[in-house]
Amino acid sequence: MDPLDGSSNIACNIPVGTIFGIWKRPKATAKDGPGLELFTGSKQVAAGYVLYGPSCMFVYTTGHGVNGFTFDPSIGEFVLTHENMTLPAYSKCYSINEAYWNKWDKSMQDIVTWIKTSDKETRRPYAGRYVGSLVADFHRNLLYGGIYMYPMEKGHTEGKLRLLYEAAPLTFIIEQAGGRGSNGTMSILDIVPHALHQRVALFIGNKSDVQVCEEFLAGKKHL
Repeated sequence: MDPLDGSSNIACNIPVGTIFGIWKRPKATAKDGPGLELFTGSKQVAAGYVLYGPSCMFVYTTGHGVNGFTFDPSIGEFVLTHENMTLPAYSKCYSINEAYWNKWDKSMQDIVTWIKTSDKETRRPYAGRYVGSLVADFHRNLLYGGIYMYPMEKGHTEGKLRLLYEAAPLTFIIEQAGGRGSNGTMSILDIVPHALHQRVALFIGNKSDVQVCEEFLAGKKHL
């Protein structure tokens, strides 16, 4: 789990959250001991997050749809307020830190340019919305439609976000809501982890937008 995603935003009262993924613990023999065995995100049995904002929300999936619960302080309980959450058909928002523009390669810059180019058929341009707390940006895009991007860059060729307790749990959620999560070339859920704190790039949100990102990065799509 990521116990407090967006913790650098606490001092300015911006929403933060907790992200978690759950895997089955493999049976260990007395000879082997419990050990630490890492599995792909596709092997998760549940994933979710808690968002600490104007209201406190708990969103999770066990692989059978996504449900959101809002904390009601008057009764001290989480109440089901968002049943069977699914992404809207079209994106409204894109979330990325454009301050890193000069650290991206040309294909990544072209993705952002494409998103900001007017086109009625694909309902572009999207509105730029970037909080700086992954879970907050993800939650907004889940509700309204959108794509969150934290790409590879100079000095961080593998990306910056943690695979096992940020990217994989949120991808498990978004795919249950009809979306997709990718590192730019493949599904986050298919990446075989080799380290507990392994980092990855992340493109997550509406399927069509993630596919566009993959096509630009593979050189199959150009401006």
